[in-house]
Amino acid sequence: MALQRLSLVVLVMALAPQSLAQRAVAASGPLKGLNGAWSGSGAVTLANGERERIRCRAAYDVRADGSGLRQTLDCASDSYRFSLKGDMQVDSGGAIAGSWTESTRNAGGSMSGQARDGSINGMIEGTGFSGALSVTTHGDRQSFSLLSQGEVRQVAITLRRANR
Repeated sequence: MALQRLSLVVLVMALAPQSLAQRAVAASGPLKGLNGAWSGSGAVTLANGERERIRCRAAYDVRADGSGLRQTLDCASDSYRFSLKGDMQVDSGGAIAGSWTESTRNAGGSMSGQARDGSINGMIEGTGFSGALSVTTHGDRQSFSLLSQGEVRQVAITLRRANR
């Protein structure tokens, strides 16, 4: 009986570092560095050619295992406002699948793409809307870009991580 307990303890101790290493790999995956609150500014360009400065706040909640995240992005200019929420999963190869909603226009749809080395590049699609999305993170700075052929032609934002 004592030998069985000792064998079990040795097995648990042998597997624990592997489990910790697997968690460390997930934490250092393509979503590394996104977790937390961000804020900044940029510009929105509308279909009529008008360009306005915009202020934004973003929050990312990266899952503990690194397999996905939930994002909120709230932005406003003098005459334009949007509130975007996204939920994405990332597979071991960095492929993204997810969904998004925009509450001020009651829109939503799917998201797909690739996450790699602090960058997310993909497409968001919904009824009457599609756009190319790019998020690049370097330390405490992040650039967010959305290009489309809809009412909003371009959103370009530079965000900084909020103090922790």
